[in-house]
Amino acid sequence: MKSILIIGMGRFGHHLAHNFLENGHDVMIVDEDEEKLADIAPYATSTRIGDCTNEEVLKSLGIGNFDVVFVCIGTNFQSSLEVTSLVKEMGARRVISKATRDIQAKFLLRNGADEVIYPEKDIAEKWAERYSLDNLFDYIDLPGAFGIYEMPPLKEWVGKSIKESDIAAQHKVSILGIKKKHQEEMSVMPSADYIIRDTDHLMVMAANDVAERLLKQNRNHFAKGAYK
Repeated sequence: MKSILIIGMGRFGHHLAHNFLENGHDVMIVDEDEEKLADIAPYATSTRIGDCTNEEVLKSLGIGNFDVVFVCIGTNFQSSLEVTSLVKEMGARRVISKATRDIQAKFLLRNGADEVIYPEKDIAEKWAERYSLDNLFDYIDLPGAFGIYEMPPLKEWVGKSIKESDIAAQHKVSILGIKKKHQEEMSVMPSADYIIRDTDHLMVMAANDVAERLLKQNRNHFAKGAYK
């Protein structure tokens, strides 16, 4: 369990707080607008109303006690820059600040941010890249850098058993289920002796970068119509 401080309760700050709370972490939320705290205040570990560009407000939070400080001020970049610099000076262990443009990221990194995130840009790039892979049938996002992917088998897996193809060892993926062509039902946790067919849809759990590499590797086979 980690101790998290989130400064700025815009849309991104709210999503961030909800996710950390759902995963059992201690979360303090801070914003100068009391209305922005209202819906999440009953669930947060603690809340504070205050202008974090004021050094006294920040000092009262005990910055050095948090594992991570997120600066999510979205509408006033000058305030975001000031708060980022101040929390670092006050002993924050790790500061992650929100940016909307590259020039903002450069200033934030120079003024105390350990990492900069672009919520809108990152999400847009992730989905655009993932769904541009036309041999991805379905996808479920998982916490961390993992997902469950419904995808066709690689050409070299076809005609071999799951054991013979050595998928888990070679590619670090787990086959959770297999869907037959034109069938909704799925065989869950298939036997290692199951022979993989060209038309199977494999439900695999894998790191996102591994799954995307396999999908790109298999693009040419898909384009020939084997899975249509």
